Amino acid sequence: MRWVITILIFCILQWYAFQGIKTVTSNRWFWLLYGVIVTIIVGNLLLHTLILERAANMEPKLMYAIGLFITLFTFQAIITLLLMAEDIIRVPQSIYAYFFKMPGQSSFFPTRRKFLSQLALGIAAIPFTSLLYGMYRGRYNYKVLSYVLEYEDLPEAFDGFKIAQISDIHSGSFDSPEKVKYGVDLVNKVQADVVLFTGDLVNNRSDEVLPWTKIFGEIKAPNGVFSILGNHDYGDYTQWESTAAKIKNMEDLYAAQKGMGWDLLLNESRFIEKNGQRIALVGVENWGSGRFKKAGDLNKALKGVAPEDFKILMSHDPSHWEAEVLPHPYNIHLTLSGHTHGMQFGIEIPGWIKWSPVQWRYKQWAGIYGQPEQRINVNRGFGYLAYPGRVGMWPEVTSITLKKAKTVV
Repeated sequence: MRWVITILIFCILQWYAFQGIKTVTSNRWFWLLYGVIVTIIVGNLLLHTLILERAANMEPKLMYAIGLFITLFTFQAIITLLLMAEDIIRVPQSIYAYFFKMPGQSSFFPTRRKFLSQLALGIAAIPFTSLLYGMYRGRYNYKVLSYVLEYEDLPEAFDGFKIAQISDIHSGSFDSPEKVKYGVDLVNKVQADVVLFTGDLVNNRSDEVLPWTKIFGEIKAPNGVFSILGNHDYGDYTQWESTAAKIKNMEDLYAAQKGMGWDLLLNESRFIEKNGQRIALVGVENWGSGRFKKAGDLNKALKGVAPEDFKILMSHDPSHWEAEVLPHPYNIHLTLSGHTHGMQFGIEIPGWIKWSPVQWRYKQWAGIYGQPEQRINVNRGFGYLAYPGRVGMWPEVTSITLKKAKTVV
């Protein structure tokens, strides 16, 4: 039944999209060209998913096939919705004309208005070109977003302490060492005191990161580089020949991070000390609402951390924040997450609008949220997955400077 519905929707999209094009132009060569393009895009996706069976591995070639299909689907869906709206008027008119046909009337079905078809194609062209641009330029259009956060109980020694956060690298998606290195150089240019990576180093398999370990190993900070696991790092979204192979994959991922000089926190904590004062870095394994893995153990991670310590928590999935972090008896000052990617698509004009469809799934999905005592930053991600591009929600390097808030007497 699922396949029947899918095929039916696909056929409806093709029919309406062609009707729109046919109404706008009578050039049969253009019709043929459009048909060839649709055939190539759909055929390429079917080739990679059904024949080559690479869907679980999310290789770059598959993602290009997915990206082009998403672009085509969006284009056709917008045309379909607008022309179907026109048919809501045309169909009743045709029914009326059929039963009350005037003498000499040769057709009872009103012709499709060219203007509406032109309007539909014009509107559909906006996301169509945006999605193509997102694949061509947007996926490596790295941005450094800077924040200054004040806390009354921040230790004096850490006034001005700078954090660089990256998240959701998804190294199996990359295909340009030069552009990835450019992003890494931006991380180092922040000149942070510590660099924190909040999960999803790979798409599915540990060997995806091997071609990139040298580049990511160049990330340096005086107080170190710390990391946690995201839901994709466990290898749960691909098939393994045995349980032992899956375990070996995890061990190889640990080794890769150690080889890059990253300190992986698995439900544990570290302290950064300065002038006799300290702050706690707390790292939990993935904990996500719904179907996502719940391996995170916040109480275990906080073992050895005092209630009065200033605490920075690394937790991949932002849904963990409201579910377990805020209700926890310890005041966790700053939580750093990722996971959402900002859906890799949205509209963002600082001070005016910040919108993405992902906000219908996550309350905290991009940027800073919370109150002065407890905040969360959701990083938009360094890489990309499935759709090999970004539109509006650009790949992000976060710079957070901690400041000691002045006490008002």
